[in-house]
Amino acid sequence: MAVTGRQRAIAKALTTLLPLGPFADMEVIRQKAGRKKMKPLPPQFSVWLAAVAYVRHNYTDYDTLLEEGYDREAARFFVVDAINEKLTEWRSTRLLDPDEVTEDDENDQD
Repeated sequence: MAVTGRQRAIAKALTTLLPLGPFADMEVIRQKAGRKKMKPLPPQFSVWLAAVAYVRHNYTDYDTLLEEGYDREAARFFVVDAINEKLTEWRSTRLLDPDEVTEDDENDQD
């Protein structure tokens, strides 16, 4: 299968944003960034949204907080530091601003 220009741009953005991210994690983020619903967004933004959502669901207590009755805004507030710790571990060139709004990612867990 031929690699598209968008796929190359996503791969480059992923390498630039998260240079030390583990391969298995980066492959999942790459797939999420390449989804059809992300196509209208620039590759760099698609990768950023996919990375934050992935880390939020896989490396924080976000889902547990939701199950305990916290609303999404509150749960996201409580996991910002954990997200930034993981992003820092992966040597991210960007960290999550606690006031930044990210795309609804509740349906990204399939």
